[in-house]
Amino acid sequence: MTAEAPVVLRMRGVRKHFGATAALDGVDLEVRRGEVHALLGENGAGKSTLMKILAGAHTPDEGSMELDGRAYAPRGTQEAARLGVAMVYQELNLAPDLTVEDNVMLGRERGSVGFVRRSDARPRIREALALLGRSEIDPRERVAALAPAARQVVEIARALVFEARVVILDEPTSSLTREDAERLFAAVDRLRQSGVAVVYISHFLEEVVRVAQRYTVLRDGRSVGGGATDGTPISSMVEQMAGRKLEEFFPKTPHQAGEVVLDVRGLAGVRMPREATLALRRGEIFGIAGLVGAGRTELLRSLFGLDGVRKGDVQIRGETARASSSRDRLAQGMGLVPEDRKHEGLALALSIAVNTTLSNLKPLASWGFVSSSRQEGATRRWIERLGIRCRGPEQVVGELSGGNQQKVAIARLLHHDASILLFDEPTRGIDVGAKVEIYKALGELAAAGKSILVVSSYLPELFGICDRLAVMHRGVLGAARPIAEWTELEVLDEAIRGDGARRAAAGEEARP
Repeated sequence: MTAEAPVVLRMRGVRKHFGATAALDGVDLEVRRGEVHALLGENGAGKSTLMKILAGAHTPDEGSMELDGRAYAPRGTQEAARLGVAMVYQELNLAPDLTVEDNVMLGRERGSVGFVRRSDARPRIREALALLGRSEIDPRERVAALAPAARQVVEIARALVFEARVVILDEPTSSLTREDAERLFAAVDRLRQSGVAVVYISHFLEEVVRVAQRYTVLRDGRSVGGGATDGTPISSMVEQMAGRKLEEFFPKTPHQAGEVVLDVRGLAGVRMPREATLALRRGEIFGIAGLVGAGRTELLRSLFGLDGVRKGDVQIRGETARASSSRDRLAQGMGLVPEDRKHEGLALALSIAVNTTLSNLKPLASWGFVSSSRQEGATRRWIERLGIRCRGPEQVVGELSGGNQQKVAIARLLHHDASILLFDEPTRGIDVGAKVEIYKALGELAAAGKSILVVSSYLPELFGICDRLAVMHRGVLGAARPIAEWTELEVLDEAIRGDGARRAAAGEEARP
């Protein structure tokens, strides 16, 4: 892609209102042929609305769009696809029980006398998969049997088969391993080299720099900045997205580690973890790194009583703390914010007040009945303390942004008065501004004496907020070291090779 490449997509002065709310208030966007163009912005900035307009799902109130120099105004998603615009959503639109070729051709099958002619489409599907560097995917394979990255390639192949000129990728790596993400990046680069324009939406700014040539920033429904990714510091992108100077991405709240409050020795789950030993102190943020599938999530679930434990000893404040369920752990002062907050951490159809107080209704009840005024008052205090942006305690949690949903999950643990807090991927799917707020909240909790155990796949996050760090490799947790004694290269090497984990399993290193 060069600066002289023709503009394939042009959007000018696009506006969209939903009632009195202005979702878009005059957005401009230009995307050139053969480039990956990143669309950045915090949750609520207007990215999704803009892309739904581009993909034909919404009609703009004002503004104009051009595709290859011609007026573009699709009257639906099917017309948009026919004109050459395809969108690959974060939640993939695939039928898992159908084959790859059935999914690619779904709704556009060719047939005669009542029979679908699959053989006609198969060569084109194979050609599209080969272009994306995934020729090993068999068009006759059921989608359910494919890995997540391969499923995304199937969605992109569908766009290629029908000659899309613009492909929109919405958070394409949010559920991928590092290896699968690299394979997807390679596929996107091949797509770009073939002349297709790619609009790339992601909260992971490191991968934006890795995969995109230019970017545009939306804030409050307006386009507020952009340019070439090459040579633009990530800090500059963050400041454009947030609309304020971020003196530091990881705000520091002074806190001091005290006595050991959680002592884990030789913990092993039914399948994972295989061996985990750690000591978490009062007022400490302890990080756990490792590759996806290494057993980090299973460690937290075993600690919290969600998964079975095969052997090992857990002590809380010096006393052996057995658990047959998560209720036992809650009673012992431990709380968990799981990785999948939408399905496991929150009841999205219920209110903020219910989600915040549900696990500890006793202080809000009299004679067996919950006082709605007490419940609302308690929730308002947490809303104010954590800065939850909402209409009030009765707002449904599912209406909140990802960052505010995460704050509600934290509020639930605090309302329960948990002193040992387990966080699994605490900022996944959250925009940069909300990430800073979550980091600040974790620091303040540690300063207040809470003990925090964090699992994260985002190494800058672990280095930015943690006091100590241990790496898990194939179910075995290595010894912890102060964060200053690690480098990112050492963490990656340990996660891949597992030398420290092997020594820990063999008992060659002292307990942390």
